[in-house]
Amino acid sequence: MALFYILAGTNHFLNPGFYLKIIPHWLQGHRWINYFSGLCEIIFGFLLLFSFSRKTAAWLIIVLLLAVFPANIQMMLDYWNSGNEFLWVTLIRLPVQGLLIWWAWVYTKN
Repeated sequence: MALFYILAGTNHFLNPGFYLKIIPHWLQGHRWINYFSGLCEIIFGFLLLFSFSRKTAAWLIIVLLLAVFPANIQMMLDYWNSGNEFLWVTLIRLPVQGLLIWWAWVYTKN
């Protein structure tokens, strides 16, 4: 799981355009939000590597996943409104967020 979040966070810096498009339109500072969430993923991923910080990191990941969930909804709505052929991917992504939360929750246990 640590590698997953470190790589995902790094991708915010390598491919910011993808993330900038899905940040809800009503939020300000899209570029800052993108880089901050990517940095959080990287830091939390590294914190998962150590037993003394693993539980805290898992809870922080859960909070982060809940915080970015509106971006997944925004992406689904944008795809729906534009008739994007990949709408199905965004519909699958919504429950996958729940699986990612569960996966992190597993790491909150001793």
